[in-house]
Amino acid sequence: MSVVVLVGSQWGDEGKGKIIDFLARNAQWIVRSQGGNNAGHTVYVGKDNFILHLVPSGIVSPGTRCIIGNGVVVDPEVLWEEITTLREKDVTVTPERLLISGCAHVIMPYHRLLDGLQEQARGRHSIGTTKRGIGPAYTDKVARSGVRVWDLIEPERLREKLARRLPEKNLIIEKVFQAKPLNEEEVFTRYNELGEKIRPFVVNTVPVLREAIERGDKILFEGAQGTLLDVDLGTYPFVTSSNTIAGGACTGAGVGPGRIREVVGVAKAYCTRVGSGPFPTELPEKEAEVIRNAGPVGEYGATTGRPRRCGWLDLTLLRYAVAVNGLTALAITRLDVLSELEQIQVSVGYRSNGTVEPYPPGNLELLGDCQPEYKTLPGWKKDISRISQFEQLPREAQDYIRLIERELGIPVAIISVGPERSQTIVLKKVFG
Repeated sequence: MSVVVLVGSQWGDEGKGKIIDFLARNAQWIVRSQGGNNAGHTVYVGKDNFILHLVPSGIVSPGTRCIIGNGVVVDPEVLWEEITTLREKDVTVTPERLLISGCAHVIMPYHRLLDGLQEQARGRHSIGTTKRGIGPAYTDKVARSGVRVWDLIEPERLREKLARRLPEKNLIIEKVFQAKPLNEEEVFTRYNELGEKIRPFVVNTVPVLREAIERGDKILFEGAQGTLLDVDLGTYPFVTSSNTIAGGACTGAGVGPGRIREVVGVAKAYCTRVGSGPFPTELPEKEAEVIRNAGPVGEYGATTGRPRRCGWLDLTLLRYAVAVNGLTALAITRLDVLSELEQIQVSVGYRSNGTVEPYPPGNLELLGDCQPEYKTLPGWKKDISRISQFEQLPREAQDYIRLIERELGIPVAIISVGPERSQTIVLKKVFG
């Protein structure tokens, strides 16, 4: 058995796409288990780059098979566009390579519309949603009034669901937000067409995964967003609408926790955040701009294009991520971005009443009041983007990685020093 869960350890955008792609070469299955097209994983393969929102990033590795699990909310418009784009780039996407759980919920047009209207109505209290309908789709799921993929591929069930749900949604759209209602027949026609397109990919994925595990196949669970965006354990209310921690892989794909062998957390060598919410180690804009535009890939959202807020690495929050995910190893990305800096600061705790606390407060809404306790380390001022062995890194860069390991109590398994597959240093094998 070789089942590995890979999760974001910060606020998302940690470079998971690159690490997933790197590990996928040794895996047979890549499974996405939560979130929707609010996630964006960027994968660089030679001169091509792929930005994937729903299809697991492992699809670009020949020979892998991919699953979109029951915990994902699927926008069929986006999914079909993504499949089409991949095929145009000569990536094989067939029902044999991509399997979609019929139990996954569908993002409907009214979810997208309501998401935007609700965010607009929040005004200065907006939470930074991507307005792609993710939250409203999960709301309907929990309220037991959602449309599942099983419904999408059966015209009569789809028509019945729309007849029951759309009048209620239109009432809210018209009376609460004074917006134009949706036409039921138009919605049915388009979504019935999309259902026909994806029907060949839809299966019961639970027995498929069980059989793969029993055979001893290597399976990689691909996390979306990051630990601090978890709806239960993140920086609520500035979170996403699903469980982004490792446990979400179990509920989002129908796999028991005893099957998981390794949990790898991905973290940048510094910290970023998109949207609103507390960020204790955030840098002033002038200093943040240096990090944002350093390296070959700038700090702009793969899904939204928004500039990311930038700050120093926060080991206090990473320590929390280790705890709630049960992390067994870390993958550190974008170490090369720090190469331009004379000095690097790292938060090792939060100062409170004259003492330094190693963990954030239980109520993460208080995070904005926390004062980081920093260690200052010398930079290395050398290009490390073509180094392939840990021992070849400048001593200062090695010390930076070893500090992370000592503070968190887990090993760093992978270091990324650039976007390409070859720009990766392996310290420990993730798949045996």
